[in-house]
Amino acid sequence: MQDIQRTTSDESVTAWQSVAEWYHAYFTGIVLFAVSRLGPAKAQELVYEIFCRQRRERFLPGLRKLGIDHLPPAVAAAQYHYLSNHIGGVSVEYMYETDQKAWIRYAAPRWIWAGTALCGIPPEVSQAMLLGWHAQNGTMLNNPRLGFVCTKQTVDGQSGLEGYYCEYERDLLPHERLRFARSEDAPDFDKAKAPQLPIDNWPPARLAKAHRNYAMEYVRSAFPTALQLWGPEEATHRLRLAGRMVGMQFYHETARGLSSDFEPGAAGFARFLADLGAAHGNSTSVEAIGDAFEVRQEGWAFREGLSEWVPELGNAWNGLIEGALQAHNRRITMEFHVDESKGKPTLIWILKE
Repeated sequence: MQDIQRTTSDESVTAWQSVAEWYHAYFTGIVLFAVSRLGPAKAQELVYEIFCRQRRERFLPGLRKLGIDHLPPAVAAAQYHYLSNHIGGVSVEYMYETDQKAWIRYAAPRWIWAGTALCGIPPEVSQAMLLGWHAQNGTMLNNPRLGFVCTKQTVDGQSGLEGYYCEYERDLLPHERLRFARSEDAPDFDKAKAPQLPIDNWPPARLAKAHRNYAMEYVRSAFPTALQLWGPEEATHRLRLAGRMVGMQFYHETARGLSSDFEPGAAGFARFLADLGAAHGNSTSVEAIGDAFEVRQEGWAFREGLSEWVPELGNAWNGLIEGALQAHNRRITMEFHVDESKGKPTLIWILKE
């Protein structure tokens, strides 16, 4: 049995970056799948609920962790999005105007709708992100006067997604928390005037891990959201099919990032799985059993902390692996199951030519 371990090196940094792109592509693929197969309204609902979930789970703890929870509400909200997204590798800008008005700008190219995916995102799906998070920051801060004004959207062919947090002189009604003002334009970004980034002094390894976790968190939010909106059967089917397509498209790129030069058969794919698990931070091993190969992954970083889960979702996540195998060698058969008999999940794949 061969154990796969990674040390902090240029190779492991590249592997973590590859896992980040793996999940980045999967999240975008899930949204595009919903747009194309279910229609813009269902995709809008999915994105809205995903960003509501992230806001509830991450906004207030993030303010405290970043040390900005003492700032005026508009400034704190804008700085949160600047700092947290920058840690995730997103091109983002912050411009202070007053204690009651602070800008945030997600510059092109947009991270979340990478490449040509931008062309497939309806404007209402982009708006759902703002409605689910930016427009609700005031409610999280118990400040009913705080709203968000959107001045540009990249999905409309404009130069970025931008807008500002504004603290009004009166309480806002629910429909007033997000407003559009397309005639307004953000001031220029001046990095010297922006808040200090926690990542400025981070070593490359810590930054790569942060990017990996940032991208994975989007999919970790999508899974329980899809489960609650669609039910176990439909959520599993849709997430699995989207995963297969993304896995096929991104297998070779991810394999190169994992720095493995494998043979085309089952042994080569077993090594890919082991390297992928190790890049997640999970202990993995490969063992030849007759004419088959068994890959065992102890622990499951993706699932850690997810309380809203059903066993079927394991097959949905494994859709990524199924797609990757189809791109590697479509003649190889694969069995997959999760052993939870010891309390901690062990992922097991059996590969045979």
